[in-house]
Amino acid sequence: MALIINDECIACDACREECPTIAIDEGDPIYYIDPDRCTECVGIYDEPACISVCPVDCIVPDKDNVESIAELQFKAKHLEMEEQ
Repeated sequence: MALIINDECIACDACREECPTIAIDEGDPIYYIDPDRCTECVGIYDEPACISVCPVDCIVPDKDNVESIAELQFKAKHLEMEEQ
């Protein structure tokens, strides 16, 4: 499942800098995660990089956007192909 940033976000920019798929962007007033680009870092890191660097723990699973590991891997592969 993709991740979502809740209203606890302090817009510190830590998560955006760590996202390998460029899924996090600045919103008004808090940051947001593009569910079409979020792969939860499957195949890149052991856990989502954004969660590990968030100082206020405001990044949580998006219950409205549930994806299996296979779906996340498929998305990651296609994003990688786009970059080439």
